[in-house]
Amino acid sequence: MGNSGSAVKVCTDHQGGINWLSLSPDGQRLLTGSEDGTARLWSTADSQCRGHFQGHESYITFCHLENEAAFTCSADHTIRKWDVVTGQCLAIYRGHTSIVNRILVAKDYLFSGSYDRTARCWSVDKEKQIQEFRGHRNCVLTLAHYSSRDVLEEEEEEEEEEEKVSRDLLVTGSTDCTVKVWWVSSGRCYQTLLGHTGAVLCLILDAPNRELFSGSTDYTIRTWNIVTGEQLKVFKEHQGSVICLELVNRHLYSGSADRTVKCWFVDTGERIQTYKAHKHSVSTLKYHAGILFTGSGDACARAFNSRSGVLQNIFRGHKFIINCIQIHNELLYTASHDGTLRVWDIRGICKRNKRRLKKERSVQGRSSQKGSLSRLFNNKVGCMVQQENGE
Repeated sequence: MGNSGSAVKVCTDHQGGINWLSLSPDGQRLLTGSEDGTARLWSTADSQCRGHFQGHESYITFCHLENEAAFTCSADHTIRKWDVVTGQCLAIYRGHTSIVNRILVAKDYLFSGSYDRTARCWSVDKEKQIQEFRGHRNCVLTLAHYSSRDVLEEEEEEEEEEEKVSRDLLVTGSTDCTVKVWWVSSGRCYQTLLGHTGAVLCLILDAPNRELFSGSTDYTIRTWNIVTGEQLKVFKEHQGSVICLELVNRHLYSGSADRTVKCWFVDTGERIQTYKAHKHSVSTLKYHAGILFTGSGDACARAFNSRSGVLQNIFRGHKFIINCIQIHNELLYTASHDGTLRVWDIRGICKRNKRRLKKERSVQGRSSQKGSLSRLFNNKVGCMVQQENGE
C-alpha cells in the first residue's frame, strides 16, 4: 500500500467549513459551498478561484453547478442562482420556512428539500414556485428525480392519464423514516415507501431497471420497485447508519458510520466486498476506473482496489471530516469541514490499476485458453475410448 504524500494544491480561501463540492457537466469548473455563507468557483485547469458568490445570510448547506449557472441553498431558508461568469446573483427563491438542505436541478425545474418538512419545485428561469410537496412528518433530507417515460410501459402510462401533462416524478427521503414519490405536475403523492425504521439519509435511482435504493440510520439499504412501490431486498450487514451510496454496473457501494464501505451485487443482494481501514464514519465515496475513493470523518481520503478491497493509498492533510469528493482528469478533489479544498494527483494509482486489470485479463484469457484446450483434449480422449470400446 502506497502513500500519496502531499496534495498538489491546497485552496484556503474559505473562512469556514466546506459542506459540498459540485463539478460542472463539462468538467471545467468546481463549486464549493461553505459555512462562511459564500460559494466559490474554481477552475479545474489550474485550481484557481474564479468566482466568489456572496449574498446568503447564513451558511450554505449544499450547492449545484451547471455549465452556465450555479445554485446554492442555505440555512437562511433561500436558494440562489448565480451567473458563473460575472458572479452576479440572478435569482432568489423564497418560500421555505426553515433550513434548505438539498437542491436538485433537472430540465427546467429546480427542486429543494427543507427542514420545514416540505419539498418544493421552482421554475429555474422565472424565480417562481411551481409546486409544493407536503406530507412528510419531518424534514426532507434527500431528493431524486425521474420521468415516468423512463420506467412505465405504454399500458401503464394510460392508467395515469390524469398526470399525462407532465410525467416527471420527484422522490424524497425524510427523517420520518419514509420515502415518497410525487407527481411534479400536481404535487400528489404517487407512492409512500414504508419499511425503514430510521431516517432516510441517501437515495440513488436506477430508472432503466425501475429500482430505487435508500440508505438509513436503521443500518439498512432497501431496494424498491419505483412503479409498484414494492420493497425488493433489504441489505442488512452494516453496523451503523448508511450515509452514502454509489451504483456502478449493478454493483452498489455503501458508506457507513460503522467505518466501512460494502459492495453488493444488486441482482442477488449478495455482499461481495468490505473495504476497511477507516478510523471514523465514511462520509462520501466515488468510484473511478476500478478504484473506490472514500472520504471519512477521520480527515483522510482513501483509494481501494474495488475488486480486491486492498487499500492502495491514503491521502492525509485535512484536519476535519471530508464532506465531499470529486474526480476529474485523474485529479482527486477533497472538500473538508476544515475549510480547505485539496487537489491530489491520482495518475499513478490509475496507471497501476490499469496495469493490474490488464494483467488479470491476460491471466483470465490464458486460463480460458487452457480450459478450451483441456476440453478439446478430453473430448478427443473420450472419442478414442468410445472407439476402443466399439461404442
